[in-house]
Amino acid sequence: MPRYATIVTADDGTEIVSAIGEFESASLPLSSGRIEQVAPGVRIGMVRGGMVDAVAGFGFPRQGPSPSAARVAIATLEAMTAPAADGEPARPARAKPRRKPARKVRKAKAAKAASSVPAAHG
Repeated sequence: MPRYATIVTADDGTEIVSAIGEFESASLPLSSGRIEQVAPGVRIGMVRGGMVDAVAGFGFPRQGPSPSAARVAIATLEAMTAPAADGEPARPARAKPRRKPARKVRKAKAAKAASSVPAAHG
């Protein structure tokens, strides 16, 4: 049975396999997306021209940080470990801890005055 995949185009222009199906009929299935016949190893989520686990022109995109993000991280780490101008290693800047305000002292409640009229019992 031939395998057909629905191919969608992402915002950045990459073509991604979004659905795969096997159909017994000789004609293409009806769908709103672009459909093409694919090899047996193609799976959902693969992109055209992907490098990882490539099968018949489709593969998964590389994972991990982009080269520019890796350069920024390396530069940050080097700046933290580089010695300062006076020869001492630079210390990373730390935020000062927030000082909590002192607890407010509760006002003493005024005691109720005893009534001058004795209560009548009975």
